[in-house]
Amino acid sequence: MKVIIVGCGRVGNNLAEKLNNDGNEVTVIDMQASKVREITGRFDVMGIIGNGATPNTLREAGIKNTDLFIAVTNSDELNLLCCMIAKKEGECQTIARVKNPEYSTESAYLKEELGLAMVINPEYEAAQEIARVLRFPAAIKIEPFAGGRVELIKFKLAADSPIVGLSIKEVMMKYHADVLFATIERGEEAYIANGDFVFADKDVVSIVASPKNAHDFFSTIRCKGHSIKDALVVGGGVITHYLCEILEKSSLALKIIEKDREVCDELAGLFPKFNIIHGKPTDKELLTEEGLARTGAFVALAQQDEENVLLSLFAQDVASGKLITKINRTDYDSVISRLDLDTTICPVNITSDQILRYARSTQSTSGSNIETLYNIIPGQVEATEFIIKENSPIIGKPLWELKFKENVLVGAIYRNKQVIVPRGNDVIEAGDAVVIISKKLGITDVAEILR
Repeated sequence: MKVIIVGCGRVGNNLAEKLNNDGNEVTVIDMQASKVREITGRFDVMGIIGNGATPNTLREAGIKNTDLFIAVTNSDELNLLCCMIAKKEGECQTIARVKNPEYSTESAYLKEELGLAMVINPEYEAAQEIARVLRFPAAIKIEPFAGGRVELIKFKLAADSPIVGLSIKEVMMKYHADVLFATIERGEEAYIANGDFVFADKDVVSIVASPKNAHDFFSTIRCKGHSIKDALVVGGGVITHYLCEILEKSSLALKIIEKDREVCDELAGLFPKFNIIHGKPTDKELLTEEGLARTGAFVALAQQDEENVLLSLFAQDVASGKLITKINRTDYDSVISRLDLDTTICPVNITSDQILRYARSTQSTSGSNIETLYNIIPGQVEATEFIIKENSPIIGKPLWELKFKENVLVGAIYRNKQVIVPRGNDVIEAGDAVVIISKKLGITDVAEILR
């Protein structure tokens, strides 16, 4: 598939790498020559220096033969304009990143009127992810499938966890949990779960289950986590704005520290329920005065990654609440993971996951459609939700009869509003939503999981 990406920032870089790794023919466009040279030097992609909103630049990039056009510059308006011109010049599908809250209620209108395949709002999606973790603090990360009826929940094992030292088979026999163990991260290694795997202290474990069954399981293994009643947020940017919208009708009390007086006044006017404080987020005395040591959760949403990391490390020393840290850069993932920052939120990865899902869905055969895609362990393990069609080769046989490739796991089956934790005798039917966990990256059709 031929893909054009306008904008060579963090999102553009991330997308270029992943789409190129999937075997697509990628061309990037940016007005800054240094950014184009950097990305073409790192990856096997073409680069055009120019304005992606002009017909001549798009023609030079090959818009006439392009299948997918993605605009991810820092300007919402420029992204929309690029997509309009791309639709006029070519017959491609178009995706625009739009992050301004003023446009958030108009995304359906923009998509329909401008003929967009997708309007992606990474800041809103990041706020949704934060809200999910605040709801269930035992989790490091929660990824929803089947419209939220199935969840992939990642959590870390403490030394005193009752399942440390037990195999997955022993845990299932002892606790009779209606969940499926999906992956385990131990240091730099990633494993697809199997019955003989024995849990150890500090393992990061992913399970797939309905929200209710997951809650019951965590209660059973004494990993329920404290109930969060309040949260202290530093940074009053776009993600914080969306988080306030999402939590406005909840009982959770938010306290927000923001250094810009104008932003404080705007948030206070829009969300009078929450406590907006004007001050420097890096002021240790202010953080202490506002109850950092007692807060149920600390959420670092400042602009700079370095500031968020330092604030979270400070909070880790003085507080016992849930820690959530926003990270924009993806090139230091291995360093960040060693800091043990509890939950990290990366809007760049959220954006690329959603666009990759769409790109792969356009390449799938008639046997299945990709609905959702997540990098459970970036670069190592993916979770993909497929809607199974009548001619799929995986329907009609018990799972134990199907010859799956190595390191592939059927994580969940959703059928007729029921979540099925798959066992060997279960049979996949047409119309099912099926979650596949795999070390094979870039799957575009469910048939690829079979030998």
